[in-house]
Amino acid sequence: MFIQTEDTPNPDTLKFLPGREVLPGETLDLRGAADAAKSPLAERLFRIDGVAGVFFGHDFITVSKVGVDWRHIKPAILGAIMEHFTSGRPLLAEGTAPGAAQAHGAYEAEDAEVVEQIIEILDTRIRPAVANDGGDIMFDRWDARTGTVYLHMRGSCSGCPSSAMTLKSGIENLLRHYIPEVHAVEAA
Repeated sequence: MFIQTEDTPNPDTLKFLPGREVLPGETLDLRGAADAAKSPLAERLFRIDGVAGVFFGHDFITVSKVGVDWRHIKPAILGAIMEHFTSGRPLLAEGTAPGAAQAHGAYEAEDAEVVEQIIEILDTRIRPAVANDGGDIMFDRWDARTGTVYLHMRGSCSGCPSSAMTLKSGIENLLRHYIPEVHAVEAA
């Protein structure tokens, strides 16, 4: 088994591509060892000193670190991923449901049409591009009074130094272009 790695815009996160499906149709963001019980692979990864986050995408895994150099933990991460997939064990612990593919957060019933447009653009134009960088962006809520969309940054996007620029220069401009009701995009 050959596992490719890719840098992400976040220097504290690497993207691992095992060459097979990881979590088809869903994503799962585990932000600490307390969340790790949801996945045997995540439990093993969080035992590696310096691993601070694990994100499972369709065909990739992103691992975030804190306080260590990649060259010290990357071999252990590669070994854990390889051993997990060659063992044939399931990714998720029994009885664990993956995260929702797209949460449909808070908004008023009269705003359903605008929210559907926002989610459509997120799903078709933004989330696939962000997945290429090892992350995900989830709809949180819509505030029609201010025209503000609130989004959750996940995976390599969470804590990324360029995430504010991505929100403002990329996502906000795109949503404002297609949906006149949108005036701003903020991290939730």
